[in-house]
Amino acid sequence: MRRRAVIFDDNELIRRMLWYFFDRRGYEVFTFPEPGPCPLHVARQCPCPEGASCADLIISDVNMMGTNGIDYIETLIGKGCKQRHFALISGSFSETDSARALKFGCALFTKPLDMEAIQKWVEFVEQRIAPGRVLYDWIEAD
Repeated sequence: MRRRAVIFDDNELIRRMLWYFFDRRGYEVFTFPEPGPCPLHVARQCPCPEGASCADLIISDVNMMGTNGIDYIETLIGKGCKQRHFALISGSFSETDSARALKFGCALFTKPLDMEAIQKWVEFVEQRIAPGRVLYDWIEAD
């Protein structure tokens, strides 16, 4: 089964590290320095047809240039995003950020990243991927 990860972080080193981690696990990986260039950002509502999802998991930095990752996840959910496995990364989480992130069911990881903790979360997510789930075809949609 093909798996997909979408990663948002303005730090190129973190994007590369996470791309490599997921690529080695057999994922199709999309990375963005911020949500603007991502097809999910420009859609007014979730583009995924019924029974499909844009990704198996989405990881976002909290503080990107001009964008807050928690706000972005809230926006995706508000657009009807069917994806439910979100994680946020930050150098430090305020109490407000933590509370908002947990409200949306996000896993939280602090920088520097603990790759063992991320691996455990990814394994948890992988066990919950429905065998018959369908991934939205970003290429065909363009």
